[in-house]
Amino acid sequence: MAQIEHFPAQTDRSRTSVDTVVARMRSFRCDWPPSDGLAVFNRVYLAVTEEIDRRIDGGLFPDARTAATLDVLFAERYLTAVDASSAGRRGPACWRPLLQYRRHPGVRPLQFALAGINAHIGHDLALAVVDTCHALGCRPAELEGDFDRVGDTLVALEERIREELMPGPDLLEIADPLTHLLGAWSLERARDAAWSAARLLWGLRELPELAEDFTQRLDAGVGLVGRMLLTPLPGGD
Repeated sequence: MAQIEHFPAQTDRSRTSVDTVVARMRSFRCDWPPSDGLAVFNRVYLAVTEEIDRRIDGGLFPDARTAATLDVLFAERYLTAVDASSAGRRGPACWRPLLQYRRHPGVRPLQFALAGINAHIGHDLALAVVDTCHALGCRPAELEGDFDRVGDTLVALEERIREELMPGPDLLEIADPLTHLLGAWSLERARDAAWSAARLLWGLRELPELAEDFTQRLDAGVGLVGRMLLTPLPGGD
């Protein structure tokens, strides 16, 4: 069996890559108005990326290079979708609902944030795990600790996201449609599904046609959930 090479220390290249990703997301704040749905998600994701970066620098990830590689390849999936949209190209199905409805006056900020998180966790994270395995010559099982730490950071920030973007309590009566949307989607369940998808994709790596079919179906399914999360609601304008 071939030996798997491990990289215990973060290199200057990975440090530069993390900084580049963060700089790009910060630059979007000047490109999009705050009410833009993609800008809403970008603020959330920038906060997550900066927090993960701080935790890597603080030694909370035992293998800093692995964590940084996963962080960067994960972020690049989002940046690639943004670039495709900016160039007028058709991007992944999971991102299309947010890109299409990003300026809809009937969609509330929390819906934009959740739709972006759904696309990024539900589709991009699984592919980023596989990308990282290829980049570092390892298996998904060897990334599980870093995957869980990244996921824990996301879950910890989810509550803050909801608090910051939640409408006033007068709008959150039990009959409010947003209440039902919030109860229908879970970041923790999406994270678990992403790990299962990553393991399956890795198992299919020598069956490219099946892997491509699964990836397309995953993309379409996550896109459908995103479209439902962005259903325009009364009181959203």
